[in-house]
Amino acid sequence: AFHQRVSEDIPILGWVEGPFAEAADLRGVQNLMMDIIDQPEQVESLLKIVLETGKKFAEEQIKAGADIIGVGDAAASLLSPSLYKKYVLPFEQELFSSIHQLGAKVKLHICGNTSGLLPYMAQTGADIIDLDFMVSLKEARQYFGSQVCICGNVDPVSVMLEGTPEDVREASLRCIEDAGMPFILSAGCEIPVATPPENLLALCQAVL
Repeated sequence: AFHQRVSEDIPILGWVEGPFAEAADLRGVQNLMMDIIDQPEQVESLLKIVLETGKKFAEEQIKAGADIIGVGDAAASLLSPSLYKKYVLPFEQELFSSIHQLGAKVKLHICGNTSGLLPYMAQTGADIIDLDFMVSLKEARQYFGSQVCICGNVDPVSVMLEGTPEDVREASLRCIEDAGMPFILSAGCEIPVATPPENLLALCQAVL
C-alpha cells in the first residue's frame, strides 16, 4: 500500500519496540530492573509475551509494505553485558529472525553508550545497527565486520544543534572514515527540533 505512494526504490521503514524496551514500558524501567533481581522468571515470561506481540506488529507492517523494520530497544543500554546476553539477545534474535522470514530487513536502535554491548549486538542478526555518538565506530566495525551496516553517529546536541555547518561536515567526514562500509551517515540519536536547517543540509551534503 505504501509503495503505491512512493517510488519503489525508496525503502519504507516500519517500527516496533524491542522486547526489553516494551517490557520496560509496561513495568516501568525501575520496576523492571528490580524484577530482574527479585523475580527473574516473571521477567522472562513477560519478555516472551511482548516478543510475540512484536512479531505480529512487525508482520502487519511488512504486509502493508514495510521493507525494513526498525526495532527500538533503548532500555537495553542500561544493562551489563551479561544481563544483555540473558534478557535481551535471545529475544532480539528471535524477533529479527521472524522479520527476516517475512522478507524484511532489521534496523536495531539502542541509544546511549552501548560500547560494552557491541559483541552481543553483533550476534543479534540485525542488518543495520544504530550507534550513539559516544560509541567508537572503529571499535564497532571490528565486532560487526562487513555484514552489518552501521548507522550514526554525529552528536545530535553539541554538533547538530549547537555546532556550525562546518562542524557538522567535519564530524560527518570523521564518522564516514571511522565506520568503513557499509555505512549510513546519521545523527547518533534523535535530532533536536531546534536544530538549524543549515546543519541538517550540511549532514546530507557530507555524503555527496
